[in-house]
Amino acid sequence: MKFRTLIILIIVTLIILFDALFIIDEREQAIITQFGEPIGDGIQNAGLHIKIPFIRKVHIFEKRVLEWDGEPKQVPTSDKRYIWIDTFSRWQIVDALKFYQTTRNETFAHSRLDDILSGTTRDVISSNELLEIVRSTDRELTYTEEYYASLDEEIIESPIDYGRSGISNEIMSRSIPLVAEYGINLIDLKIKRVNYVEEVRLKVYDRMISERNKIAAKYRSEGQGKSAEIVGKTQRELDQIQSEAYKTAQEIRGRADAEAISIYANAYNRDPDFFEFLKTLEAYESTIGDKNTIIMTTDSDFYKYLKSY
Repeated sequence: MKFRTLIILIIVTLIILFDALFIIDEREQAIITQFGEPIGDGIQNAGLHIKIPFIRKVHIFEKRVLEWDGEPKQVPTSDKRYIWIDTFSRWQIVDALKFYQTTRNETFAHSRLDDILSGTTRDVISSNELLEIVRSTDRELTYTEEYYASLDEEIIESPIDYGRSGISNEIMSRSIPLVAEYGINLIDLKIKRVNYVEEVRLKVYDRMISERNKIAAKYRSEGQGKSAEIVGKTQRELDQIQSEAYKTAQEIRGRADAEAISIYANAYNRDPDFFEFLKTLEAYESTIGDKNTIIMTTDSDFYKYLKSY
C-alpha cells in the first residue's frame, strides 16, 4: 500500500514538474498568462524557466524576423492610371506583451498588417503619379527612332521627385508607428512588382509589337538593299570577268587564225597547184553527196580536175 502511494506521488510530482518547467530557445520569446491575463512583461532570455503549474500558461512567439507578402491590389495613381501593385515587408515582434494583448497570435497579426500596409500603400500610391512609381531615378531615357515615329506628340519627361525607392520609404515611414501599436517593428518594405491593368497592358503590348515590327521592317529593308548591292557588285565583276575572258579568247583565236593563214599561205606559195587541187577535193566532199544534186555545164571550172584525168 505504501509502495503504491509512493508511485502515485512520484507520478503526480512528475506531472507537476513537467507542467511547471518549460524551455525557451534563442529563437523564441514567451508570455505567461494566468486565467487569460498576462503575468509580467514577457520572457526574452533563452533557457529553462518555471511557472505555477496548471494555473499559468505559456504563449510562445517568434523572436526571428518574419515576412509579410501582400496580395496584389488594383490602385489608381494621381494621374488616373490604374495599376496592380504588389508589396512585401519584413517584421519582428519586439514587445511580446503588447503583441499578445493586441493580436494574440501571428495569424491575427498578419490580418492587421494586411489592413495597415495595404491601406497605407493605397494612400501613398494614389497621391503620386505613375512616373514616380515605375522609375527610381530621373536619368534621361533614350528612345528608338521607331518609338518616336509611333507617337502622335513629342515626349515631355517630368522630373522625378521620389522614385520607387522613395515611395517605398514613404509607405514604410507611415506604417511604422501604426504597426508599433501591436508590438511589431517594421524592418523593411519594398514594392515587389508594378503592372498595368489588363486593358492598359494590352495597349502597351500593341505599341511594343508595333515598334518591334517597324524595327524589323527597317532591318529587312536595309538587308535587302545590302543584298541587292552585293548581287549587283557580283554581277558586275562576273560580267567583267566574262568580258575579259571573251577578249582573251578572241585574241587567242585571232592569233591562231593568223598563224593558220600564215601556214596556209606558206604552203600555197610552195606549191600553188597542189594547194588548189586539195581545196577542190575538199569542196567536192562537202558539196557532193547522196542527197545533193548539182546541175552545171561541163565547161565549169569546178570539174576541171575531173575532166583532165
